[in-house]
Amino acid sequence: MAELTEDQRLIADTARAFALEKLRPNASRWEEEGLDRAVLEELAGLGFAGIYVREDVGGSGLSRLDAALIFEELSRGCIATAAFVSIHNMCSWMIDAFGSQEQRQAWLPKLTTMEKIASYCLTEPGSGSDAAGMRTTARKDDNANYTVNGSKAFISGAGFSDLYVLMCRTGEDGAKGVSTLLVENGAKGLSFGKAEDKMGWRAQPTAIVNFENCRVPAENRVGPEGDGFKYAMMGLDGGRLNIAACALGGAQDALDRALQYVKERKQFGKRIADFQNTQFTLADMETELSASRALLHLAARKLDAKAPDATKYCAMAKRFVTDAAFKVADQALQLHGGYGYLADYEVERIVRDLRVHRILEGTNEIMRVIISREMLKA
Repeated sequence: MAELTEDQRLIADTARAFALEKLRPNASRWEEEGLDRAVLEELAGLGFAGIYVREDVGGSGLSRLDAALIFEELSRGCIATAAFVSIHNMCSWMIDAFGSQEQRQAWLPKLTTMEKIASYCLTEPGSGSDAAGMRTTARKDDNANYTVNGSKAFISGAGFSDLYVLMCRTGEDGAKGVSTLLVENGAKGLSFGKAEDKMGWRAQPTAIVNFENCRVPAENRVGPEGDGFKYAMMGLDGGRLNIAACALGGAQDALDRALQYVKERKQFGKRIADFQNTQFTLADMETELSASRALLHLAARKLDAKAPDATKYCAMAKRFVTDAAFKVADQALQLHGGYGYLADYEVERIVRDLRVHRILEGTNEIMRVIISREMLKA
């Protein structure tokens, strides 16, 4: 496995220091109060809001491996905040990669400072994994505007964000009829459902986004009509790595907490850490996370290199890391015994947060479909 460069170690150290100082002490409080915009802007000040956006519009111009390092470390502080920032980064990347120069200059300087925050609108109430089956439509009512009708579900930042990167149907059924529009908060006909009461990721708002005869200027279309699904799929490889990285960081935090606890807590006259069963459990947890990190970094390097098997490796990393991370967090809770079930010890929050990572960016069942399809192509 290739070693990290000096720059990459510095990036990871910077993210870890911020996570420990600014995120970890507040993560539980944010479950009640919601995301802190000032903290998001501080993250942007470190260059973490436009990680793989070009530098001419304020981006950091970094790699997918750099992003994986950043999101792992930030998640050791607050998984929900780190994951939210990863979604914002995907939106920024999409505008940078496929938008016009005018769109890039209009939006990215504000997105890379998080003066403006972006949400990604793909999933619908009736189509989760079947993204090509989307029903939200955008009809050109004249040359200057689209009229959008439909709903998007499970949208992180709904009602909180300033810009919605929307995948919608402008043409025929299937993947070729999908386009990408940028919808500003405050647009007439844009509204939001009630905040979802969720198991995890409680710090970030999630709701349905509704479009009812919502007028969007045609100049807000990213790229040509019909290319939206292609953009969405290209974004998913990187999105899967980020979700895996967030899971890995959360699980590492759970392991760190468990290690501290078993060294201090005594039962039957000796430390829990002195029991062989505890030692074997810790060894397995450490091994699972090290294997996860190696696969994640390999997949990120392949995506950076545009390797022909990058999609397969991104799916493998997402499947393996999110499953392993959830298992490790659950074991960390078990090592805490009854205290693990209490909010004060925070491991239960990590377990709740990590459960959704096996569903997001394509369920782990869909990851298996992708992996096997790529294998059978060969």
